[in-house]
Amino acid sequence: MKMLSFSVDISATAQKVSSTMLGTGTYEQWTAVFNPGSSFEGSWNKGERIYFVGEKDGKKEGMIAEIAEHIPNRLVSIRHIGILDGEREVLEGPEVEGWAGALENYTFNEEKGITTVIVNVDTKEEYVEYFNETWPRALNKLKEIIEKP
Repeated sequence: MKMLSFSVDISATAQKVSSTMLGTGTYEQWTAVFNPGSSFEGSWNKGERIYFVGEKDGKKEGMIAEIAEHIPNRLVSIRHIGILDGEREVLEGPEVEGWAGALENYTFNEEKGITTVIVNVDTKEEYVEYFNETWPRALNKLKEIIEKP
């Protein structure tokens, strides 16, 4: 597993940035960079299960995670635990070996009206290039959504 780190400075309060990043409707806008049909099902509350879903070839798929920590407007820590294959949850076996337990952390640091969003994500080597290209685009999309007049 390799830890990747990405960040962006956004001219807004941490409250506005985190609520936009995690909010229904706005989450789908910035994560469309990863998959045009991206959404989530579940809760961002600590200890809750959350599903990050999309569609591929007409079939629902995605990742199953749990919220390891959530300190409002400061930190969200997501622990990946499995995949969603249609309606079937896959929590063990070859499809999830090697990355189950991977963390994805969002940190919000506000200073003088500027919030720095830092994303730290564990990934397998085969996805490093993809994430190095896609995460910066996604964070810039988030910035655009929040800063638009």
